[in-house]
Amino acid sequence: MTFSMDEFRRMPKIKFVSHDDTEFVVDAKAGVSVMEAAMDHNVPGIDADCGGCCSCATCHVVVSPDWVARAGSPGDMEEDMLSIHDDRHPGSRLSCQIEMSDELDGLEVRVPEFQM
Repeated sequence: MTFSMDEFRRMPKIKFVSHDDTEFVVDAKAGVSVMEAAMDHNVPGIDADCGGCCSCATCHVVVSPDWVARAGSPGDMEEDMLSIHDDRHPGSRLSCQIEMSDELDGLEVRVPEFQM
């Protein structure tokens, strides 16, 4: 069996930090959403009830200030879903709407207490 170099390349990592400062560092293939990476690694507080359709907001995270610009801004649908939360913060995003890439290697997000 042969493997390409891409299969051995280090995957981007995401650090999820819970409300009690417990850290979960997971690998994420480029092209998957932050939510999918969380679900693949059983990160607590990311429920993803809608499966990533941007229709439930149960994958709410707060992007670390150092990463906000690189993670991008919420789109209109995402803004609508985020607006239903009283506990919205600067950097609030739905993790289903953040696509992982090599440029996001090391991304840090906080899982809000209301999600736990």
